[in-house]
Amino acid sequence: MGINRQRLLGVLLVLTATLAAVVLAEVLRTVVFAVTVAYVLYPVRKQLVGHGLSRRIACAATTAVAFLGATLLVAPLLYALYRRRSQLIAILRQIPDAVPISVGGFQTTVEVAPYVAAAETFIRDVALGVAGAAPVLVLQLIVFTFLVYGILYRPGAVGTALFGVVPATYHDIPTRLHERTRRTLYSIYVLQAATAAGTFVLALGVFWTLGYGSPVLLAVIAGILQFIPVLGPSVLVVALGAGDALVGETGRAVAVLVIGIVVIGFVPDAVIRTQLADWTGKISPGLYFVGFVGGILTLGAIGVIVGPLVVSLLLEVIEMLSETDAPTESADGTADAAE
Repeated sequence: MGINRQRLLGVLLVLTATLAAVVLAEVLRTVVFAVTVAYVLYPVRKQLVGHGLSRRIACAATTAVAFLGATLLVAPLLYALYRRRSQLIAILRQIPDAVPISVGGFQTTVEVAPYVAAAETFIRDVALGVAGAAPVLVLQLIVFTFLVYGILYRPGAVGTALFGVVPATYHDIPTRLHERTRRTLYSIYVLQAATAAGTFVLALGVFWTLGYGSPVLLAVIAGILQFIPVLGPSVLVVALGAGDALVGETGRAVAVLVIGIVVIGFVPDAVIRTQLADWTGKISPGLYFVGFVGGILTLGAIGVIVGPLVVSLLLEVIEMLSETDAPTESADGTADAAE
């Protein structure tokens, strides 16, 4: 009877979760983001309670950290894109309409003007889209804040429900998935955020020293690109070097490629990631890249988090399967029955 009840409740949980996903489709990304952030910030809330604060005040303080973190993550980029769009367009317009290419005896001219015009249109559309979506973003931020507070206030509710429908024999499975989720989310949020912040500071110094217009905007973009595995801010450095070469700034092109690749592309990974290596989620860069790209293409921005997390959980399940005792064969080739 007990097992049947557990199965019934398990099926009911899946159906209810599916219905909630359909009904809350418009804010589902915000819900997922809030859950993952609360997951990472729970130890902070726990420490505050351990230092004598009430649970309500500890949850409010931790939620304030989440609110500030989400605001600082999104606001600078959106502000820079909207307020500095004219400077970005001015940089694009420095690129000549046509670029002559000569290799040996072969000569040709590449028309760049159509690509520059498309890039200008894209920047304008994004800036206007940001301005138009501001009210929706504010509402999503409010939903995010309330969700984080609610999850932090009753963090054990989901765990209690889950362990209630899973037989006691299998409690080690959700426990291991919980631990893998925690490590992976720490890797994504803490490690990536710290590396991105360091990249921003270094990039700001490099771009300001080399005399680029809007060095703050370029540094923000470099920091955000740090979330892209394998490629990272090196894409921006190469693009700036190519742009300088096209407009005749050969010296600065060489300088940004040499200094940028080392200071912006290599130093944050070599220093910050090394110091925080214990917080990695035990996932190789290649698989992380697969999860990142797949998540982005399937889910949009939230795929930056969900994609690598799903890959990491898949690896944990495969690891648990590999640890299962395989049946041994007897001398006559038949499998021994488990006792």
